[in-house]
Amino acid sequence: MERNRRKVRLGIVTGDGMDKTAVVMIERQVKHPVYKRYVKRRKKYAIHDEENQCRVGDKVRFMETRPLSKRKRWRLLEIVERAK
Repeated sequence: MERNRRKVRLGIVTGDGMDKTAVVMIERQVKHPVYKRYVKRRKKYAIHDEENQCRVGDKVRFMETRPLSKRKRWRLLEIVERAK
């Protein structure tokens, strides 16, 4: 994969208990194929946070990278907004 074609996502930190790792959740709304109502779909990502600067509730931007561990394939780019 080319370095400039990496996927970038925006999500909210839901867990920061691990060392150099944070869990980020992305919530999106999808139209149900049969009932035509919008339903929420959630996906969780384990991201690499080198300085342990993420806190629960922060809005963060993160980017695809090589596998860093069993579940970590993303790394923190920036904290967009701090938790209130």
